[in-house]
Amino acid sequence: MTARLPRLAQALRAPRSTQALRQGQGPMVDRPTALPMRRWVLDLGVTAVLIAVAMTGFWTTFAGPSYLPAVVGGILLGLAIAAVAMWRRWGILIITGLTLAAYFLFGGALALPHTAFLGVVPTIDTLQRLALGVITSWKQMLTTVAPVAAADGHLIVPLVLSLVGTVLTASLALRLSHVGWALIPAGVVLVLAIVLGTPEPAFPLAQGLVFAIFAISWLALRQLWAPQNAAVSVSEVDPARAAYMRMRRLLAGVAVLAVAGGAGIASSAIAQPVQPRHVFRDVVIPPFNVHDYPSPLQSFRKNVRDEAEKTLFTVSGLPKGARIRIAVMDQFDGQVYNVTDGGPGSSSAFAPLRSNMSPDAEGVPVTLKVSIEDYSGVWMPDAGAVSEIDFTGKRAEELRRSGYYNSDTGTAVVTERLGEGDTYTVDTVIPAKVDDTQLADVDFGKVALPKQSNVPEELTSLAAETVAGAESPIEQVRALETFLADGGFFSHGLEGEVLSRAGHTSERISTLVGGDQMIGDDEQYAVAMALLAREVGIPARVVMGYYPDEDHEGDAEFAATGDDVHAWVEVNFESVGWVTFNPTPPEDKVPNDQNTKPKVDPKPQVLQPPPPPQEPVDLPPTLPDDRKGDDETFNLAALLGLIAAIGGTALGVMALLASPFIVIGAWKAAKRRTRRNAARTSDRITGGWDELTDRAIDYGARLAPGGTRAEEAATLAASLPIPAVTALADRADAEVFGPSEPTPAQVDEFWAEVDGIVGGLGKEAGFWKRLRARLNLRSLIGGTAVANGVQNLKEAAAARVHREPGTIKSSTRTTTSTSAESETP
Repeated sequence: MTARLPRLAQALRAPRSTQALRQGQGPMVDRPTALPMRRWVLDLGVTAVLIAVAMTGFWTTFAGPSYLPAVVGGILLGLAIAAVAMWRRWGILIITGLTLAAYFLFGGALALPHTAFLGVVPTIDTLQRLALGVITSWKQMLTTVAPVAAADGHLIVPLVLSLVGTVLTASLALRLSHVGWALIPAGVVLVLAIVLGTPEPAFPLAQGLVFAIFAISWLALRQLWAPQNAAVSVSEVDPARAAYMRMRRLLAGVAVLAVAGGAGIASSAIAQPVQPRHVFRDVVIPPFNVHDYPSPLQSFRKNVRDEAEKTLFTVSGLPKGARIRIAVMDQFDGQVYNVTDGGPGSSSAFAPLRSNMSPDAEGVPVTLKVSIEDYSGVWMPDAGAVSEIDFTGKRAEELRRSGYYNSDTGTAVVTERLGEGDTYTVDTVIPAKVDDTQLADVDFGKVALPKQSNVPEELTSLAAETVAGAESPIEQVRALETFLADGGFFSHGLEGEVLSRAGHTSERISTLVGGDQMIGDDEQYAVAMALLAREVGIPARVVMGYYPDEDHEGDAEFAATGDDVHAWVEVNFESVGWVTFNPTPPEDKVPNDQNTKPKVDPKPQVLQPPPPPQEPVDLPPTLPDDRKGDDETFNLAALLGLIAAIGGTALGVMALLASPFIVIGAWKAAKRRTRRNAARTSDRITGGWDELTDRAIDYGARLAPGGTRAEEAATLAASLPIPAVTALADRADAEVFGPSEPTPAQVDEFWAEVDGIVGGLGKEAGFWKRLRARLNLRSLIGGTAVANGVQNLKEAAAARVHREPGTIKSSTRTTTSTSAESETP
């Protein structure tokens, strides 16, 4: 197989001699005018089916058929390019150009309709995205949590695969008599669609069976239709016998397909996969770790104390009763309530920002406009089930590239940190409010939450006692909420207020519920309720955010200050989702005795973690960019990155444009290497002569098909200034048809003369003529004369069945054929 791969170059040119055809040197090429209509229909139809079946692997990646228009368009364009190129006898360079032109002309309408004029005509932005997408879209698809959105440019991947795969498969099928070569690109497309997809296959059984059945049927039909099939020779002797053999083979093939299909269906029905399918997405690590950033709940008291009068950000369009969310926390380790470090489905499953991030959300769709003022941090204010976030302003692209969103919790993060002047819009869905009557008979939802650790021991018994009299899930949650909200007092612990320590460690929560009076603020009460709920199996989590007081709910603009910061609890109910609860006592509910201090539970605290400092330090993220405080250093890095991106793009475009010429040079070099290193020394002499004629053809020589070396030499001597070629042709005939094989020294001398003649052609020609000769494809793909030569060879091969023993002339040597060779046993 390895030795024959260089022979694939003959797919776009005819064989040079009858002996090359008879010895199987490379796949035979069909002449376009000789192809019957059934061949065109079969090859193009099966190609479309195979590529379409392969592309079904992206169904789970896009969560439905949104990618199919790009696939269908790519298949139709690929079939058209392959058919027209075959009809016009165009070669690889023109096919490559047509494929690139089709991609840029129709790629906007098929893959990026939102950037094209009227959704069809490509704009400058469309062309730029298409050019960059060929390189970057693969990584973007793999680093985005599935399902991906079609509007984010991910359709470029299925478009490129279907277009290129169809062009290669259909071109090889139409040009080669051995259709097995055409199955290689189709199989590659199938594999790529699988490994670029998700671990959950779309239609694995149907995909594999349909692909295999069509591929085997294609091979069988092409073999039956082959003009040199053995059945043709038999038919000349006994037509009835030939028809019987054809029918027998056809029935045998159908039986094999039926047995294989039935066995596959039966085995898949009873066998379960031992391990899930592994794809590229499993080994691509997104460059983001949410635990690089401290929990925002640690800075709750700092926000209240230092930013009470500052306008942190403004939000326009916030509906009445809606809340701005900063972060959702569902993991407690005894020190801090934070996001979990689990996998998909947990609060750390952040994915890059994209469109349609919450496709199944139900409620009231709204658009929020957020303007950042004194707020600074990575946690991004949003609300509801976010569908899309669109940044505006000077840092829009920078923030977009550093943005991540968790659709399970609704938490958004920007690693570049929000700052004054940043603006963005949030397209979101605010869920409808539900009351206790609607939740009367609703059970808790079955959601996966991380296990709590280092929870105060007394909370288990306290939670059980609190919910003991509740009869329904909603009554249990209300019992916990009422226990804290009605039984506690409110204090931030600021100047002039009753002592209330910051933090929410196990020791702090134990002090809260174990003292003579419960005194704290949102931070302690929200954490206490979540811990109590989890101890009795209630799925609860803590949310931190901002919302206006009752007097300003529903205003056109909400200016959030540190005084508006809150923390609350969300509990999940089946088929309803997360419902909000407020365990914090009213702010005006303060202890009557200002000197009253909480009484610490006298239980031994040796097992409890030590108390934290009075004010937890709000550590900055440990990202390198965030530690740089020098604006000039940041600007220099950004400038260098921009220069590198522009340079890389330019080099990529240059490499793309130069690739056809590199392929031509490599192709010619591979042919020369194959001829120079042939197994037999006589074949090396023949190859040297072929190399000379190919270079002469590149310089404009016209050689008649089927001529002898002497005839070709006469033509070359008359059309080009190479008189020594006549003597070289005589020498080649003498050494090839001599009584013994040429020696290696004779081969080296012959090739030295060939190289000298070829070099003389270049010296006599100018620079542009030499360049055209090096890029000329006539010696690779042939022209009309070569195509006519193929038909003559076919006719000669067919005539051998009737001819008496004789000789067949070729351009390299004369071979005696016997009746034993031509007749089928």
